[in-house]
Amino acid sequence: MATDAKKLTHLKSAVAGLNQISENEKNGFINLVARYLSGEAEHVEWSKIQTPTDEVVVPYDSLAPTPDDPAETKKLLDKLVVLKLNGGLGTTMGCTGPKSVIEVRNGLTFLDLIVIQIENLNSKYGCSVPLLLMNSFNTHDDTQKIVEKYANSNIDIHTFNQSQYPRLVVDDFMPLPSKGNTGKDGWYPPGHGDVFPSLKNSGKLDALISQGKEYVFVANSDNLGAVVDLSIILHHLIQNKNGYCMEVTPKTLADVKGGTLISYEGKVQIWHPANRVQPRRRILRVAQTRIHNGLQNLVIPNLKGKQFVFRWLLLDFTLLQACRVILNFTSIVQ
Repeated sequence: MATDAKKLTHLKSAVAGLNQISENEKNGFINLVARYLSGEAEHVEWSKIQTPTDEVVVPYDSLAPTPDDPAETKKLLDKLVVLKLNGGLGTTMGCTGPKSVIEVRNGLTFLDLIVIQIENLNSKYGCSVPLLLMNSFNTHDDTQKIVEKYANSNIDIHTFNQSQYPRLVVDDFMPLPSKGNTGKDGWYPPGHGDVFPSLKNSGKLDALISQGKEYVFVANSDNLGAVVDLSIILHHLIQNKNGYCMEVTPKTLADVKGGTLISYEGKVQIWHPANRVQPRRRILRVAQTRIHNGLQNLVIPNLKGKQFVFRWLLLDFTLLQACRVILNFTSIVQ
């Protein structure tokens, strides 16, 4: 059996020949596989997982009220971008196509309601908060057609794609597309932690900063409860000069999937354990990690000077253990 070093060397050679993806995507994929081969995903010790302290997690009720100054509020909101994660399909809801176009109520889809929310914000304060959609190769084409319906709305809508990585064949650890499967089945979009590398690689980050944007509100496209909250943005983020803010909620026994905020060996980090955890471990996980989020609800980083994004690119997010599935009778890993 080939050593991990040889596997990586052969993989690099094969990936170099994949013309469907950029050099940034190739490098990002190789780095991810190197972490996987290192066994990093197996190294978390449950006994060391702790809930973050009250200094890190601030109760919402303790935030100062928002001052009634429309001019100051407009000035602040003009620095804001709303970014919705739009790469997922609605398969778990029994639908095809982007999850954001599933009808929610009275003929309105998730995306319709998101646009209405931001339109109301822009109209109320006379500001210009744009909507940015991070698509995947699974949702890009459909989304480009769908956003045309909002051409006359009071909101600028922009899109970009997250990274596209090849699935690996378990038997020889080679990328599936290099073995002739060049269709969508040969690829997968990485997780939400890819949002800022993709934002940077797409060129959107530079464009936003040049327009005076400093803060980006990040949430899932199917999370209509995640709305712009001036108390969080104005007081907690700006007045305290925080570079990053995340909205979290108490975890329950029903929350066996999704990411969480933990304290591990003295450091606070976003942790996303594998979904294949045994039932007893799931109960333990809820007891040890009482905070639920990941990148599902609300993340507000400060983009000013790109400092946050550069720090984000250096972060080693918890690696989900690879999922093995059978694709056309071929065992693959992603």
